[in-house]
Amino acid sequence: MLLKRAATAALRGASLKQIDLFEMRRLETLSNTIFAVAMTLLAYDLPKASSFASAPSWVDLARTYAQPTIALMISFIVAGVFWLSHHRRLAFAPEGSRGVVFLNLLFLLSIMLLPVTNGLYGAYRLDHVVAVSYGCHLTLIASLNALLWLLALRGSHHPELLASAVFPVAVFVLGTAIAFVAPAIAQYIWCLAFGSMVVGWVAARRQPSQPS
Repeated sequence: MLLKRAATAALRGASLKQIDLFEMRRLETLSNTIFAVAMTLLAYDLPKASSFASAPSWVDLARTYAQPTIALMISFIVAGVFWLSHHRRLAFAPEGSRGVVFLNLLFLLSIMLLPVTNGLYGAYRLDHVVAVSYGCHLTLIASLNALLWLLALRGSHHPELLASAVFPVAVFVLGTAIAFVAPAIAQYIWCLAFGSMVVGWVAARRQPSQPS
């Protein structure tokens, strides 16, 4: 009788644990939709053909499209890099607590807002207030991604994954600080964040090989 009660209590405890956990792979469809819509809307603020009174010259095209296209490319690649990181994390940690799910939703919200700051940055790229605001948004996205990776990596030793997650945060913070005084230079600093995979590869190569 006592053994039966103990077994029932153990099963009940296991069930409660399962209730508190969430299958992170269920976020795949939602995250794919949010990333796809956000990345598509980045092109919404590009100048339309109707903005030209007549057929534009090469100079007119360069003058009209240079700034918004630069902003679009930066934002699109940023979203792509974090989409890849997000799905690697879901595969690495297939289950998460309610707090982790909530943080993932905040991360997806930060991605969903990317077209808003991208539109401002595309129109006023050289304004330090707009550049700093855009940089703060990129830093927020990278910080949420890094925090989620830190939670996923608890109790495991994967310095290459940690380095890949933390490196963009440092780059975006540096670029945002530079945007206060030199907005034109900040965009080149932010582009360094795209080397996060290279940083992860270097961190993996520096690990001592396991004895066979």
